[in-house]
Amino acid sequence: MVKPTALIAGAAIAFAAAGAIRAQDAAPATDAPAETPAEAPAAMQDVTADTVVATVNGEDITIGHVVLARSALPQQYQALPNEVLFEGLIDQLIQQTVLGQAMGEMTTRAQIQLDNERRSIVAAEQIGKVVSEAVTEDAVAAAYEAEYSNAEPTQEWDASHILVETEEEAAALIEELKGGADFAELAQTKSIGPSGPNGGALGWFGPGMMVKEFEDAVTGMEVGAVAGPIQTQFGWHVVKLNDARLKGAPPLDEVREEIVSKLENDAVEQALATLLDAATIERADVTGIDPNVLSDPTILE
Repeated sequence: MVKPTALIAGAAIAFAAAGAIRAQDAAPATDAPAETPAEAPAAMQDVTADTVVATVNGEDITIGHVVLARSALPQQYQALPNEVLFEGLIDQLIQQTVLGQAMGEMTTRAQIQLDNERRSIVAAEQIGKVVSEAVTEDAVAAAYEAEYSNAEPTQEWDASHILVETEEEAAALIEELKGGADFAELAQTKSIGPSGPNGGALGWFGPGMMVKEFEDAVTGMEVGAVAGPIQTQFGWHVVKLNDARLKGAPPLDEVREEIVSKLENDAVEQALATLLDAATIERADVTGIDPNVLSDPTILE
């Protein structure tokens, strides 16, 4: 079901956009005199969030209201230029205001929804404040240093494999490779694994990323060597070790997003725990309430 507020927004903005297009189409095409100087643009007034753009029965609508209404527009209107949206958004807010005033006393549903939305908005603002104070460049650098300064290099392998159903098939492949067959071509034609079309290439992987039998096999191999048959839960493998390396700590830019995310989560969890500990919270006994009441909208009437 489409929300009534979305219908109001859509109608107001669509009307404003159509009006702007009609005005452009209706404007006569004239050649400006070559010597006519360009007119200076009209001076823009200084505005704040409290600047009033309309008053409806004594209730002010401000620039702040318009800015937030623009950010809440449906996706199909987000790309429209501000020049088109501006008057339409004011119209939308005027329409919403007269409808709200006509309602008189707020319904139980509307009041509860308003309470929930206010609670959510204020909580989100506080989370933003906590995060902005916690996630600084110094905090990111310190977290990176703590995590990676003493990190030992880890072994990584770059391998390819051919996966088949039986040990006999894997042994036959080993013989073909000894006879000079191309590993990638055999993988493309014989492997039943998802890497077959790519010549069996698995790319780089580290400890714990493959099943134990597979990792044990590559650990003891020389670069360029082929081993098999090797049995795992997936079947029988013929493995080629393409390369091996010791990987040190990743650069900060590579893990920045991960570090920032952890700092954000830790800061919010800590702030929330502190607030909950300090709060006086009295939870009612809800054992006698049927949880199915959550699906009963008539309770809001």
